[in-house]
Amino acid sequence: MNIAKTIKETRQIVQQWKNENLTIGFVPTMGYLHEGHASLIRRAAEENDRVVVSVFVNPIQFGPSEDLDKYPRDIEMDKRICEANGAHLIFVPGVDELYPFGFSTYVDVEGTSKGLCGGSRPGHFRGVCTVVAKLFHIVQPDSAFFGMKDAQQLAVIRRMTEDLCFPVRIVGCPIVRESDGLALSSRNNYLNDVERKAALCLSQGLDEGLRLIENGERNTHVIKSAVRKKIEQEPLARVDYVEAVDPNTIQGIDYIKESILCAVAVFIGNTRLIDNFIWEEA
Repeated sequence: MNIAKTIKETRQIVQQWKNENLTIGFVPTMGYLHEGHASLIRRAAEENDRVVVSVFVNPIQFGPSEDLDKYPRDIEMDKRICEANGAHLIFVPGVDELYPFGFSTYVDVEGTSKGLCGGSRPGHFRGVCTVVAKLFHIVQPDSAFFGMKDAQQLAVIRRMTEDLCFPVRIVGCPIVRESDGLALSSRNNYLNDVERKAALCLSQGLDEGLRLIENGERNTHVIKSAVRKKIEQEPLARVDYVEAVDPNTIQGIDYIKESILCAVAVFIGNTRLIDNFIWEEA
């Protein structure tokens, strides 16, 4: 497994693979990898000849009061997980490598980036799209793999990829959960034992909404109310949002016709967690 810290070195390795007509799968991450990331790497390895994983805590997608400085980092663990799950190259750039002095160009996707996390975290998706666009240019992957826990991010990246004509297939991969239902997240590391137990209210609330849909409920206001009520039964929970939207456009819907993305963001103590489900009419 190769480890590259510069754009030049990464491009040289990728170009050699392309000269050999090898397909390239790409998994962009912010590091502190867990089984959710590992599942993306394995999927990329199953579908491609070579796999590139980027590890970069992207400063421009964090707001001024967010957790950039304390975001968990463990590059040695990341290397072990990458190698064990089939990665061939880890790209670990420094901030100055991706954002040199004078950097002033950004990618902003309208529509899908509004609402949900885009409403709660202004500028977040501009930062996400800018770094992903740069990484696509550097790695030149055939396919890129993203977790569906960040469902809005997936929709935004798909929109950007289509609008900017990137020759990249975007693959959404299922949420990976702990045995008790908690969605895996690097930010789970912030939770103490009491908060970790309290965080189950996210998946429990979503389960309540899914149960209503499977029993025939199609009014999203009823569904959202039930999800919120279940989450708010947990004293440590502070709801940021509970929303029901179209999975592709991220526009709100009042009544389910074909599909729904039910997404939540909840503070457990000082830690903001997200979760969701997507339901489609059979």
